[in-house]
Amino acid sequence: MSRIGKLPVRIPQGVKVGTTDNLITVEGPKGKLTQDYKPEVSIEVKENKVIVGVTNDSKKANAYHGLYRQLINNMITGVSTGFTRSLLVNGVGYRVEVKGDILFLNLGYSTQIEYYINKDVTISCEGTNKIIVAGIDKQKVGQACAEIRSLRPPEPYKGKGIKYEEETLRRKIGKSGIK
Repeated sequence: MSRIGKLPVRIPQGVKVGTTDNLITVEGPKGKLTQDYKPEVSIEVKENKVIVGVTNDSKKANAYHGLYRQLINNMITGVSTGFTRSLLVNGVGYRVEVKGDILFLNLGYSTQIEYYINKDVTISCEGTNKIIVAGIDKQKVGQACAEIRSLRPPEPYKGKGIKYEEETLRRKIGKSGIK
């Protein structure tokens, strides 16, 4: 059995959790999320806790045990508080700006890049070099951040590019010029 899967998920005030035929629904003040689950896993809601169990002792069932417990925990956290990630843009002349549902990025290329914002996430800018991605679905927030970062990943010599705010870059020393 999974160590993480054994832990019950606490349901905070104002969040409703329901299960029907291999589908779990979590509804809270920020929105509603649904997730289907495999028949190897059993999910039951008791009082203010969600308990995830296994239906058989197979290796596959044990693998799904911890996975679905954590997915449910992320769903409950998302609809109650939400998720945010911050990206920093570093480089001379690099700028970002949000207009409507389009994120405009000047990243040193010959043209300006337009990133169309998915309806499931919200993107805002603080100044011209900080991007904040927020939403209720952790996977979609992370995917949007990864797509934006992939437009100009940070390089190790000068640190130019887009990086996560909590990310630390390993900097390299350039050419020494001495033979």
